[in-house]
Amino acid sequence: MVEGGFDGLSHRAGTRAFPILQPHTGPIPGDHYVAATVDTVLWGRLPCATDAAVLEVSSGESVTFDTVSHEGILDDQGKDPRAFFAGHGVPADQVLDDAIEIAASAPRDPFADGPHVVVGPVHVRGAHPGDLLKITVETLVPRVPYGVISNRHGKGALVGELPRGEHNVSVFSAVVERVGILHGSLPVVEGGDPAVSFPLAPFLGTMGVAVAGEERPHSVPPGVHGGNIDINLLVEGTTLFLPVQVEGALAYVGDPHFAQGDGEVALTALEASLRATLRFEVIPADSARAAFGEVTGPLVRTPDYLVPTGMDPDLDAAMRACVRSSLALLNGRWGMDEHLAFAYLSAATDFDISQVVDIVSGVHARIREADFAGVTAVEPVALASGADAVEASEPVDAATYDEGDAS
Repeated sequence: MVEGGFDGLSHRAGTRAFPILQPHTGPIPGDHYVAATVDTVLWGRLPCATDAAVLEVSSGESVTFDTVSHEGILDDQGKDPRAFFAGHGVPADQVLDDAIEIAASAPRDPFADGPHVVVGPVHVRGAHPGDLLKITVETLVPRVPYGVISNRHGKGALVGELPRGEHNVSVFSAVVERVGILHGSLPVVEGGDPAVSFPLAPFLGTMGVAVAGEERPHSVPPGVHGGNIDINLLVEGTTLFLPVQVEGALAYVGDPHFAQGDGEVALTALEASLRATLRFEVIPADSARAAFGEVTGPLVRTPDYLVPTGMDPDLDAAMRACVRSSLALLNGRWGMDEHLAFAYLSAATDFDISQVVDIVSGVHARIREADFAGVTAVEPVALASGADAVEASEPVDAATYDEGDAS
């Protein structure tokens, strides 16, 4: 894990010792900083090719983003985070200022748009369609010591069964410390003591690149562009590769989680705001193909696994798509014959359900790289910082957003 990230937190939650990371306060380790403001977020939609970048960076540079959870700011929660969280005993000074601003001022159509607050996009110089954008997750730091898990009508894995009654259910979860490790907490019965606890494993549910064209996609369904992929392996120290769709990639992030089980069956995970530092690198198309073959959708890399993905509204079809992606990766990276690769996947690879609640279901495979230690493979080589960079037609005033020295 990267020093200074989530693993470095040892404060007891729920006290003033826990660092409330308001905008522009606390450690900001990235080369650049993007705060979540009405001017730097989309609420419920994802960027497209015609959206202006909020920041330009070179390949190899890092950006610290303040991300804001949608839980506590939505219409069905009153669209007033101070009042919503006050109802759960949270003092006003522990409610994030940017969440309050976005709830009051950011445009969103609750009948047409998704719930997620998306920060960006960021133009990465030298990124062209056909390349891969490599996003390395360096640090993920909780901004507050609490989060929310919601089950809404018409959504989740048990539509028509849960929640019972007419109202949506939003469950508040305070962060607590157990043996030096931060956990989410829940009671066994409504109103009881928080006797149940589970370790936090923060990640961003949404990381993506802009789609071609002039139409902004809905924020809920994921796709080849990434978006709301909800893969809980994307913790600190992992990498996401995305096929670039437009010039400059126009990368964005959002949907921060403190913890999520595979499937995310109630609809949401433990949703809570994070300060995320990510490094962006461009892998030119030739280098990408030499390392992985043809990558047609999100590809995750952890210290142990390569993780191809499959997505489809039908979960069975998503599974089949993930198997095909896995076969293509095994052949493209290690030259493995199809029938042998199929046998390997059946004997040695776990296929996990990323989520079943985002219109488009997701499945991801965990291929152990150690199993192929005896097979020659090429590593992807990133574009050197500044090399072959394509200047934007309308340069962004990065000084407006570059607060890397703030404290």
